[in-house]
Amino acid sequence: MAEYLISVGMEVHAELTTKSKMFCRCPVAFGGMPNTRTCPVCLGLPGTLPVPNREAVEMVLKTALALNCTIAVDSVFHRKNYFYPDLPKGYQVSQYGETNPIGYNGYLEIPTDGGGTKRVKIRRVHLEEDTGKLLHLPGGGSGIDFNRAGTPLMEIVTDFPPDITSAEDAREYLKNLRQLLLYLGVCDGKMEQGSLRCEPNISVRPLGSEKYGIKTELKNLNSFRSVFLGVNYEAERQARALENGETMRQETRGWNEQTESSYVMRVKESEADYRYFPCPDLVPMHFDDATIGRIRATLPETPLAKSRRYQSDFGLSEYDAGLIVSDRAWADFFEQTVALGGEAKQVCNWMSSDFARLLKEANQTVGEPEDEHETKTKVTPRHIVDLLKSIESGQISGKIAKTIFEEFFRDGRSVADIIESQGMTQITDEAEIERAVRDVLAESPNQLAQYRSGKETLFGYFVGQTMKRTGGKANPQATQAVIKRILEEN
Repeated sequence: MAEYLISVGMEVHAELTTKSKMFCRCPVAFGGMPNTRTCPVCLGLPGTLPVPNREAVEMVLKTALALNCTIAVDSVFHRKNYFYPDLPKGYQVSQYGETNPIGYNGYLEIPTDGGGTKRVKIRRVHLEEDTGKLLHLPGGGSGIDFNRAGTPLMEIVTDFPPDITSAEDAREYLKNLRQLLLYLGVCDGKMEQGSLRCEPNISVRPLGSEKYGIKTELKNLNSFRSVFLGVNYEAERQARALENGETMRQETRGWNEQTESSYVMRVKESEADYRYFPCPDLVPMHFDDATIGRIRATLPETPLAKSRRYQSDFGLSEYDAGLIVSDRAWADFFEQTVALGGEAKQVCNWMSSDFARLLKEANQTVGEPEDEHETKTKVTPRHIVDLLKSIESGQISGKIAKTIFEEFFRDGRSVADIIESQGMTQITDEAEIERAVRDVLAESPNQLAQYRSGKETLFGYFVGQTMKRTGGKANPQATQAVIKRILEEN
C-alpha cells in the first residue's frame, strides 16, 4: 500500500465551571434527575429572552489569552440553525467568523521527544451553549434530558492547515490543553462525564500530494486512549478506502469503544447549512484594554513554563518535573515545601512515591476535594520539610522516616511529636550499636563460621539482624562500620 500523510484538526468542547447556565440562572451540575434543572429560557419557550453569563465570558477571554490569541475588541453571538431533538430552540447560540470569536489566531506549545516543543496553531476560541442529552430508555425508545442544555460551552479549534500529523500529536495536544484548562480553573476536565469532549477531524493524502484529503469528524471520544486509537483507526480506514478506489465523503462518524472502530452517523453539514446570522436577542460584547489587562493579570504560570522552570532552577529531570506539574495543587504543594527549605529532588521523591501512594489509597487530595468521596489530606509542606531535616541530621533513618510519614498522614501530628512519643530517634551511639552487633554475632555462630570461610555475602545478614534487634533504629552506616571493625578484629 502507498504511503499516506495524516492531517488532524482538533475541535475541543469544554464545559465551563460556572455555577449557572449561559443565559439563565439554572444551576450547572453533572447527573441528577432528568429535566430538573431547566427553565423557560434554556428550554427555548416562546417569549423568553437570554441574559449572558458574565463569568463564562471572562473564562473564555482568560483561556484565549492563555492560548496567545488576538482578542476581538467587538464580538457578537450568532444563531447556528439546525434541527436535532436535543436542541430545544431549533438553533444554538454560538459564534461565527474568522475574527469575531472572543479569541483567534493563537497557539499552544506541546512537548516533543528530546525536550523540544511543537507549536499547534489555534484558529479560534469561542463561546456557545451546550445541547441537551439523548438517553436510551430501559423500555425501549429514547428520551431527552435538558439539564445540560444551555450550559456554557467553550470551543477551541485548531487552525488549517493542521499542525497535528499523527495520533501521538493528537493525544499530546489534548493532554496539554486539558492540563492548561485545569490550571486556569475554567473546566474540570472530566472526559468520562462529558465536560471535556474532543472531535478530531481526520484526513489522509498520498505522500507528496499538496491537496488535503476529505476529512471525517470523529465523535464519542472520552479518553486520551480513545483519541489515539480513533485517529489511527480512521487514518488506516481512509487509506484502505483510497487504495480500493473508493470516493471519500465528508462524514460525521461515531467511535465504538468496545470494537475500537468508527461508524457512520451522518453526512457532514457545510457552514452554509447552518445559516448563521447574528442573534438579535443579544447585544455585542466589547472588550477594552482595561478588561483585557485585568483578566491577563489573573493568568497563572502555564504547566509547560512551570516544568521548564523546575528543570532549570531545581535540577529536576523532565520526567520528575512532569509528575509535579501534572496537577496545579500538587505543584503548589511542591513549591511551598521547597520554599520552606526542602531540597527539591528529595521533596519530589517523597511526593511521587510514598505520598502519592497514600493519597490514592485513602482517596485524599492536597487541593480542595472535588466530590463527597474525597477528603483533603492532613499532611502539610512543614511535615515533609521536618521529616527531611530529621533524616539529614541523623536523628532518624530512612526506614523510620517511612513509618513516621504514615503516622502524620493518618493523624496530622508533627514529626517531633511522633519521634518523641514513640521513641523513634535513630541510634548513633557507637557503643550501643556495638553491644547489639556482638549479641547478633554470638547468636549466629554458624553464619559467622561460614563468613570466615569466605561467604562474605553474610555481611548483609549481620546488618539486617542488627537492625532488627534495634527495631530499625540503628544508624545503617554506623552499623556497617562497627560490624566490619569487629569482624576484622579476629
